[in-house]
Amino acid sequence: MTIREQVHLKLGALPGAEKKVAHAFLAQYPSAGLSTIAELAKAAGTSAPTVLRFITRLGFESYPEFQRALRDEVQAQMASPSPLERGRSTKSIQSDTPGLTTSFAGVAANLDATLKAIPESEFDAACELMSDPKSACYFLGGRFTDFIAGYMAAHLRIIRPNVRRFTGQTSTWHDQLLDMKPGDVVVLFDIRRYQTDLVHLGEILVERRARIVLITDPWLSPLARSAHVVLPCVVEAGRTWDSSVPLLALAEALIDRVSRNQWSHAQTRMQALEDIHWNKTPQQE
Repeated sequence: MTIREQVHLKLGALPGAEKKVAHAFLAQYPSAGLSTIAELAKAAGTSAPTVLRFITRLGFESYPEFQRALRDEVQAQMASPSPLERGRSTKSIQSDTPGLTTSFAGVAANLDATLKAIPESEFDAACELMSDPKSACYFLGGRFTDFIAGYMAAHLRIIRPNVRRFTGQTSTWHDQLLDMKPGDVVVLFDIRRYQTDLVHLGEILVERRARIVLITDPWLSPLARSAHVVLPCVVEAGRTWDSSVPLLALAEALIDRVSRNQWSHAQTRMQALEDIHWNKTPQQE
């Protein structure tokens, strides 16, 4: 388990001051952890002893030990292979296990690992943001994840009002920000290799005081430094392509919770949609 994963896992149980250190670390990963104790304490608005207590809680005996582990972690991330490299490395691997069985076993392992990687408190926080009736809720994903953003938007549009999806070319995203208000919620998907256009959008969203829910991978998109809630999914599948199944499973869990949170209003909207559907003439079907 990486240091970032450990921090995410412990977020819900950290005392207030140590949670500030955790947020500062995640917001400026990895540079915050590679700075001095005094600099990290200043960034978190806490003290050096609080930083040391935080480090100890992660299982490190000293700050230098923590930094050595962090450097190793960053180097491992930088060496993350491309799909082409993963394809070449797995092509030579032979297995007596049927391909479908192997694939499904990997998916099941990823789902279990994702469940362990996401603190229940972070999941609850994401659901609370997406259930806020006073805020619009926007969705956007990357090259391989935007379909999941669309899937969520299609469901939540039925459940609650003011659900929107960023569409079109990158240059039009700015136009779609015109009606965004401070406090609106934006759900973003970004997995390796992270998209610079999404990261830039995240910076603009911070300026507009939007609240970002980031769904990413264990290595964390740079968007994590801008997000209010970060939900990491385990996507490494030991094959050419990363798996999107944990991302979709998380999306469905979020949809289900928001549906139940909003049920008193959702059932009225769903009934109205049913009335519209069944009142169509055969020619309109």
